[in-house]
Amino acid sequence: MCRREGMKLFLKGSRCETARCPIERQNRNHPPGMHSWRRGRISDYGVRLREKQKVKRYYGVLERQFRIYFKQAERMRANTGEALLGILERRLDNVIHKMHFAVSHRQARQAIAQGHIRLNGRRMDVASYLVKSGDRITVKPVEKSQKMIKAALEVDASAPVQSWLQVDQAGLEGVVLALPTRDDVQIPVEGQLIVEFCSK
Repeated sequence: MCRREGMKLFLKGSRCETARCPIERQNRNHPPGMHSWRRGRISDYGVRLREKQKVKRYYGVLERQFRIYFKQAERMRANTGEALLGILERRLDNVIHKMHFAVSHRQARQAIAQGHIRLNGRRMDVASYLVKSGDRITVKPVEKSQKMIKAALEVDASAPVQSWLQVDQAGLEGVVLALPTRDDVQIPVEGQLIVEFCSK
C-alpha cells in the first residue's frame, strides 16, 4: 500500500522506521506491478483518487465507512475537507495510536476489540467511536493489558504527543484536551482534492 501511494503510511509501526521498509529499498521503491516503470502521466481523476485512497489506507477505513464520514463532514459548517480529516483524527483507534498506546492503527484496533481499553471508566470495543473533548482513556487494570500497552510505549518512548492530547505514561491513561485541527493531521494530504472526488 505504501508503494502504491509513493509514501510511508506507517502501517507496520516501528518497522517503517527501519531499512526493512519497502519504501527505503532501492529495488522496491516504485509502485507495485510488473510494468510500473512504463506508466505514463497520471490523470486528474487519478490524482484525486490517490488522495482519497491515501487517507483511507492511513486511517484503515473501508469505502462505505469513508462515505459516511464524508456525508457527516458535508453537513458541518466548517470546510468539508478539514472537517473530514478532523472526524478521522477523532476515531478511537487513531487516538490510541497517537497516544503511543499502540505502535500502529491496526494494533490499536486489535487492543480496542479485545477489551484492553476503557473510555471514561467503561469498556469500549468500537474502534470507530469518535472521541469528544474531555474524554479520559485508560487501560484495563489487568496485567496482560498493561504489559501490552507498556511494550508499545517503550517503542515510541521518545516520540512527542500532540498538543490536543495529554498522556500519563506512568498511570497508563490519557485525556482528550481538545478536538484536533487541520494542523494536527500528520499525513500530507490535500483535503480539497478528496472533496472534489467524493462530490461527483
